[in-house]
Amino acid sequence: MIDTVPLDRATISRIIEMAWEDRTPFEAIEDLYGLNEARVIKLMRSELKPTSFRNWRARVSGRPTKHKALRSEDVERGYAPAQYKPNHGLKRRS
Repeated sequence: MIDTVPLDRATISRIIEMAWEDRTPFEAIEDLYGLNEARVIKLMRSELKPTSFRNWRARVSGRPTKHKALRSEDVERGYAPAQYKPNHGLKRRS
């Protein structure tokens, strides 16, 4: 739970995933889940190990694709083409 908004584990997991994605702006997380950048940072701090949180902050700080206002007009989508493919990363059993 972050502030007064109760979030289930699946929602928290999805927010963390979106926060790690390079092309997903904080505004998209706010549009979907109502968490602004400061609240996403607070959630990440509470959910990640300290080293992981520091790595994430270093990664997203100043990254233009994480903020719509800084984003190039060439970036038209919020995810990479290989993302969200069915069975992506799953191995088949023989």
